[in-house]
Amino acid sequence: MNRLGYYLKEGTRGVFAHGLSSFLTVVIIIACLLIMGTCGLIALNVSHIVTDLEDQNPIMAFVNEDLTDEEAKALEQSILAVPNVREAQFVSREEAMESFLSKLRESSLFERLEANVFRHRYIIYLDDIAIMAKTQRDIANVPGIAWVNAHLGISTSFVSAQKVVNVVSSALIIILFIVCMAIMSSALRVTAYERRKEVGLVKMIGATNSFVRWPITIEGVALGLTGSLLSYLLQWTLYTLLEVRISSSGLAFLNVIPFRVIALPLLAAFLFLGLLAAVLGSRIAIRSYIRI
Repeated sequence: MNRLGYYLKEGTRGVFAHGLSSFLTVVIIIACLLIMGTCGLIALNVSHIVTDLEDQNPIMAFVNEDLTDEEAKALEQSILAVPNVREAQFVSREEAMESFLSKLRESSLFERLEANVFRHRYIIYLDDIAIMAKTQRDIANVPGIAWVNAHLGISTSFVSAQKVVNVVSSALIIILFIVCMAIMSSALRVTAYERRKEVGLVKMIGATNSFVRWPITIEGVALGLTGSLLSYLLQWTLYTLLEVRISSSGLAFLNVIPFRVIALPLLAAFLFLGLLAAVLGSRIAIRSYIRI
């Protein structure tokens, strides 16, 4: 307990003894984590939008006209057997006609319209719109299907955007984490340098490397923890403001994830990244001095 008290005392003293350096380190940690969090949230929301797109843009498969009602309904199992098909909803001629008339303002123009003008059809939802084109071909090969209509342009655009966002976000997160760790290491190196004589003395009387390392590690953890919590609060505020702005903009396809859903995972990610950068940075900072 005495040793733990010494570690905490020395680590806390180091934070306040180097006030300007500690302040700048926390500011840089906040900036790096805020950018990393923003990149991660953008990638997460793009993936969420693509998932919504899978439900909003189903494939439409039209049944051959010469099939009876029973034969048309029996195609459901064959369609569900196609890879990547999650759900298939049968729509009869009558239901298709009612849906068509409900979308027209002047439905009186089609009073004599008969249901046999329409085809039986299936509304098909996919697991992954990235392979919509292949799924479209597979469904078209099902016996009894006349043709298949799919919005390939929309799916391709969103999937491509998702891939670009994921790659860019991952690269930025890795780069910024390295920068954060390097800044942390530079700040703690000042503490290690000022303690070099003390380190030399305690090493001469048999102090272990962990005894030398722990105070500086705790100083780094304190800086990392402070930066993580402050950056999380800023991210929370900015995301909430953006969420309100998007919800009031009328852009239905921009269905962002509510912050309450990602609040705890985001906090855990911020704490993990901040503390990991602190621990690694402190190890790098003290490495050359524990060899004395």
